[in-house]
Amino acid sequence: MLWQAAAVHAPETRQPPPLPTAQAEQAPVVERHHHLPAVPRQRLQPQALRERFARWQADHAQTRDHAWGLESSADVDSGVATATRQASVLVPLVMHRQGLKVLLTRRDPRLSVHAGQISFPGGGRDPGDRDAVHTALREAEEEIGLAPSLVETLGSMPVYTTVTGFAVTPVVGLVPSGARWRLQQSEVAEAFEVPLEFLMDPAHHELRAWDRPADPSSPAGGPVRRSFYAMPWVDPASGQSYFIWGATARMIRNLYRLLIA
Repeated sequence: MLWQAAAVHAPETRQPPPLPTAQAEQAPVVERHHHLPAVPRQRLQPQALRERFARWQADHAQTRDHAWGLESSADVDSGVATATRQASVLVPLVMHRQGLKVLLTRRDPRLSVHAGQISFPGGGRDPGDRDAVHTALREAEEEIGLAPSLVETLGSMPVYTTVTGFAVTPVVGLVPSGARWRLQQSEVAEAFEVPLEFLMDPAHHELRAWDRPADPSSPAGGPVRRSFYAMPWVDPASGQSYFIWGATARMIRNLYRLLIA
């Protein structure tokens, strides 16, 4: 998991305490984006995604720049500079007959850090990993039992730096609908799927904000406002509610920006 990559040493930095999910759910909504277009359904088909990622990778290789409106590359509004550690997550798109679904996990609520939060399978880069894709596939196999041979890698999104100091590469891949999950019980409480079409509609994206209390030892003085995206979703079959937020939601938002461009 991302939060267990402490073997990569970094200079000591002052970091904000993680916001508990229960508190994040209570944060007020400051913006809703009903005015933005949803990604057309035809762009959410496997072949269309293959073509879009091929174009993005080719353009990026030539210009080393983002030719589309990247939403955010970091938790920059936290107001805190942190050291970075390399990490990757896998964004698995499961190919069902009725459409693609995004596989997400919910962290074990008994964990000491980021308990119960929604995340992609992933974690810190090991010394033996060949590249960011290798890290994402290895971690997904460890956490949810997804064999790397079942993943058709489409490409990597731009690196996203979290407020907790991780430089995360999201790796997007297609997964067959017949894949089965074997969860790492000590870390992953649940794996679930959300329709990609739902997540690629900004009408379901909420920008929320909370004020971090003032740090008496900080020269900045007063409270710091931190904004974050949230994409609440209710599984219509089970009625279970899921609060997708933070870095995971930002990465989903960046995927939206790529596909709508």
